Amino acid sequence: MEQAAIIGRGTWLDKVAQETVEREERLGRSLSLLRVESGLGASGLPHIGSVGDAIRSYGVKLALESLGYKSELIAYSDDFDGLRKVPAGFPASLSEYLSHPVARIPDPLGCHASYAEHVGSLLRGALDKIGVEYTFQSGAEAYASGKLNGQIRKILSNSAAIGRKINELVGQSKYEESLPYTPVCKSCGRIYVTQARSFDPVKDTVHYVCQGTKLGEKLIEGCGHEGDVKVTEGNGKLMWKVEFAARWSAFDIRFEAYGKELTDSVKINDWVAESVLGYPPPYHARYELFQDKSGKKMSKSTGNLVTPDEWLRFASPESLRLLMYKRIVGARNISLEDVPTYMDEFDDLEEYYFSKKRDPNTMKDARLKGLYEYSTFLRPPKAKGVHVPYRLLAQLSSVAPEGAVEEFVAKRLASYGMNSSGPGLSQRVSWARAWASREGRAAVEPPELGDAARGAVREFAWALPGLATEEDVQNAAFDAAKKHGLRPGEFFPAVYSILLGSDRGPRLGPYVMDAGKAEVSRALLAAVGN
Repeated sequence: MEQAAIIGRGTWLDKVAQETVEREERLGRSLSLLRVESGLGASGLPHIGSVGDAIRSYGVKLALESLGYKSELIAYSDDFDGLRKVPAGFPASLSEYLSHPVARIPDPLGCHASYAEHVGSLLRGALDKIGVEYTFQSGAEAYASGKLNGQIRKILSNSAAIGRKINELVGQSKYEESLPYTPVCKSCGRIYVTQARSFDPVKDTVHYVCQGTKLGEKLIEGCGHEGDVKVTEGNGKLMWKVEFAARWSAFDIRFEAYGKELTDSVKINDWVAESVLGYPPPYHARYELFQDKSGKKMSKSTGNLVTPDEWLRFASPESLRLLMYKRIVGARNISLEDVPTYMDEFDDLEEYYFSKKRDPNTMKDARLKGLYEYSTFLRPPKAKGVHVPYRLLAQLSSVAPEGAVEEFVAKRLASYGMNSSGPGLSQRVSWARAWASREGRAAVEPPELGDAARGAVREFAWALPGLATEEDVQNAAFDAAKKHGLRPGEFFPAVYSILLGSDRGPRLGPYVMDAGKAEVSRALLAAVGN
């Protein structure tokens, strides 16, 4: 690809890819394969945040390939971690397996070989639907097959220095008293409850005591067993404070993003990789977590999640990719109420991409085109699809007669002067109808409007109940705009944004008569006040 085209994308993905390559060149490492990594949680239901890490990393992979380099995404499943809580949506009987490695917990629903496989299949299935291409690596398999053996030996042989450094960097003295490794207790089968006391480099064994641990507010008592475990047999794992470094070194990872909550762990792992394993850590990009609408962190245990399967029941994969690629900095509140926003925003990007218009700000122009291309995973279609405001489709499909939904919607759109021909309408109607009929839906949040716009919308709303025809509605709209000094291009988007959550919409007269003059009047006045 020509260099001008590469620079022309102008997204944060391109910036990260370029900086990754430049760093690798300074380090003098081979550029024949640039691997990126994403961790996959295996302890609860997947949600937007847990797929986000993989989608972002895949975007960096695509950006590296755009620069002409071969790249690969390693999706590393943390399936040897212990179960810390019973996630929402799973039976309470799982509580008897707290602190057991999730790869060794039976599937409570009986459809997979283990609990980890059940949860992992949901997450991998979501990534497949989104279109992410990856090489899967099980953590349990990595330990059992010896892929991390060399790193484990080096880390345990340097545990005293690592313990001092952890205390120096984050003020945690725990690892000055125990090794950064947790065996699976041979007696009770649990992990985390064991304290690793010493390492024998000749026998490759760790001596431990099962003394218990605290998981959140719950105390898990140890069984008291004392014994040895061979670190090369996959019956224990490195703690997070050092495990990332071992993975980076073992799998030759050159880029990995991380969530803000892991900042201290990454700082320590960077030092371990560099100073203990002799492996310069990968280039990083830090992101903040997705939150629910109340500002709380999305949690597998509390169940305040938006799952990727839910999103894809109501929207396109491209809209979910856009959610991840729009920006990487700053926390974001997300819920299913945001589906129309991202569906319409993707349509706007597609309209811009296929239009001849170009923003005079070349950086903005490049970013808009690049954001669209990455949302299509660099496989943009040859022509744009059907673009109809999502909330309009939701409204029309929810009142359409059973068995003739698509036909009804197409006819109504035609009566509004909107082009609904072409591929994609059927799927969009299906998504919007499902979204409109879901439980717990909320009304459109009113936009912020200036005094003139509020006055014009209020004037128009007052006039609606007394109007008789579609033409009367159109005339009343123009009259209200003129009276308050607004151009039609300022007034109509204000009305559409209140009614449809979009700045574009159908011909207003037919739409108002279909939706009901009184209903539209009430919605407008609720947004701008009586």
